[in-house]
Amino acid sequence: MSSDINATTAAKNEVVTTLISTLNDAQCQAVTTPAQSVLVLAGAGSGKTRVLVHRIAWQIQVRNVSMHSILAVTFTNKAAKEMRGRIEALLQVSARAMWIGTFHGVAHRLLRSHTKQAKLPDTFQVMDSADQLRLIKRLLVTLNLDEDKWPPRQIQWHINAQKDEGIRAKDCIAGYDLYQQNLLKIYQAYEALCERSGLVDFGELLLRAHELLRDNPDVLRFYQQRFNQVHVDEFQDTNAIQYAWLRLLTQGQDNIFVVGDDDQSIYGWRGAKIENIYSFQKHYPDHQVVKLEQNYRSTGMILKAANAVVANNEGRMGKALWTASADGDPIALYAAFNEQDEAYFVVERIRSWFNDGGKYSDVAILYRSNAQSRQFEERLMTAAIPYRVYGGLRFFERAEIKNALAYLRLIANRHDDASFERVINTPTRGIGAKSLEDMRTIARELAISMWSAMMVLLDQGHLSGRANNALLAFAQLIKNLDQLVEGSELYEKVQLVIEKSGLLEFHEKEKADKGDEKVENLKELVNAARLFDFDSNLEGMENLSELDMFLAYATLESGDMQADDFDECVQLMTLHSAKGLEFKLVFLVGLEEGLFPSQQSLDDVGRLQEERRLCYVGITRAMQYLYLSYAESRRLYGRESYPRPSRFLREIPAECIQEVRLRAEVSRPVTAIKPKSASLQTAGQYRLGQRVSHVKFGEGVILQTEGAGDQERVQINFRQVGIKWLMLAYAKLDVL
Repeated sequence: MSSDINATTAAKNEVVTTLISTLNDAQCQAVTTPAQSVLVLAGAGSGKTRVLVHRIAWQIQVRNVSMHSILAVTFTNKAAKEMRGRIEALLQVSARAMWIGTFHGVAHRLLRSHTKQAKLPDTFQVMDSADQLRLIKRLLVTLNLDEDKWPPRQIQWHINAQKDEGIRAKDCIAGYDLYQQNLLKIYQAYEALCERSGLVDFGELLLRAHELLRDNPDVLRFYQQRFNQVHVDEFQDTNAIQYAWLRLLTQGQDNIFVVGDDDQSIYGWRGAKIENIYSFQKHYPDHQVVKLEQNYRSTGMILKAANAVVANNEGRMGKALWTASADGDPIALYAAFNEQDEAYFVVERIRSWFNDGGKYSDVAILYRSNAQSRQFEERLMTAAIPYRVYGGLRFFERAEIKNALAYLRLIANRHDDASFERVINTPTRGIGAKSLEDMRTIARELAISMWSAMMVLLDQGHLSGRANNALLAFAQLIKNLDQLVEGSELYEKVQLVIEKSGLLEFHEKEKADKGDEKVENLKELVNAARLFDFDSNLEGMENLSELDMFLAYATLESGDMQADDFDECVQLMTLHSAKGLEFKLVFLVGLEEGLFPSQQSLDDVGRLQEERRLCYVGITRAMQYLYLSYAESRRLYGRESYPRPSRFLREIPAECIQEVRLRAEVSRPVTAIKPKSASLQTAGQYRLGQRVSHVKFGEGVILQTEGAGDQERVQINFRQVGIKWLMLAYAKLDVL
């Protein structure tokens, strides 16, 4: 008998050793803490997923908790799948008995199991975001509300925001505000339509699951007893309704284990409540806090910079990342002349990295705004370096850009059917599906273009008054635009079309759902036209107009240089998309006041603190090498600015920074950041820093020269059009 006991004890000791042998002291403390409410503050790169997985395994193998009693929730299907796979690998058994999934997935499972108590039909259907938007559009037609005045995406955002806060239409108070009254009317009609149709949107899944537990004590009691241990990943990203049903599920019990980082709370704009992580200690008074501060990703220099930046936020729970690894290289800071120089510098450094044996897939370019990607995409394509825009579209593939280009193509060629169909009802102008189908039929039967078919349809006079007027207005709009842009510069044509077509106003009304970003992208298209280099794109297009050349360039620019998911390529992404990722070499670009931190955050302390957390996230994506850059002048969103360097740069200790130039390097405290002139060196017949004039591009300053004889060329920063490389044999420069 004693030998059996000894064998059992030995086996259990071996299990314990296996589970904690690879953990550091703080991780071990988090994993082995007795059953109670636990908040794990897990810094970037500190092994939070490892802790969560080992905690679940510890509960099962050491505390003898049944798999059926385990609930683990996270935010993405990818994260849930990874968690399940790692648990199964650790336990060497299937984790099917556990409830592991996203918040929406777990809520859906609850509702399917209790449709009657949740007041849902057994056959209820879940709508994705696109389905929900289509339903709202149909509803606006039923309510006789104009989409131009009531943008469907804004309505969708409003409804989802209410549900994220746990607010039903019956709980809303509109008061005497006519706008709010109409919003409430739409919300009420939307709820009624979903009830009649048995439809549930994503927000409804969470809200209805909360109501199911709140309003059915027997159901709540069953799941409180069922889930002996509740685990939550990325706790700082929970919204109000997610936290509310977590609290219901765990009320009166010390069985919730949450992992999060208040310094990485960057999704306030989509409903995440950083207050949840602060409120945890009040709602669960018998709790323990464990801090994971040892970082396994970045060098000491990178961590020192990240800690210094985020330390400027008030109200933090407080932790400081450290590493047992070496300090590594200083963080490189590049002060670019403008956004083109910034892109040139970044791509040249990537080229050097690759030539020295580095992989493209180990490189990321991080930016605050999607509109910044265009310059880097253009330069990467020119350098024949494969890239992928992570979690998004290339600049010229974005819907708002394709819409603007379609208008331009239709002006250039009325018989471009693809462009015609793309913009005939964008922005919406009341041209229905039947009118479109009638035009398609006429075009097929008469073998003519859609534009010609529209004219035939108008001549026949068989359309209803509303449809006829809508088509006439569209035809007149295109004709007016054609006349309006005649004789204008290319960038003026683009700007006029964006404004007069109604696209700019259309997206300005979408501010609740990335409308600002789309407006920024449209303004960046104007900038692309302004900087378009006709000379370098002239080969084979000598007979084309400037507009046709630009449209051809845009088509080619959206071609095949973006790599597939499995290809070796540089990653371009917004800082928000970068969370959770890591790269050996990171370029964090556009560190300027008004860009990063964003202009909207400068007068709002809460938003500014979130911007600072976003900077912390960006810095901690870098494993070995980090480059920071800002531009002394920048043309973005169609306007020229001379921004101050970002305050985040001044918050990094001077000893962490080494300022660099393309041909020289100089160390200097970051607090002394000032515009610098190029050094004067003699190269051929021109000097670096020399002012020159070009017949087409105007005045500029020579930045670099290379080559000799007929092959000698110079890089010039022109005041009006930015940086260009010119062959000296053909440039005809005048020295000023």
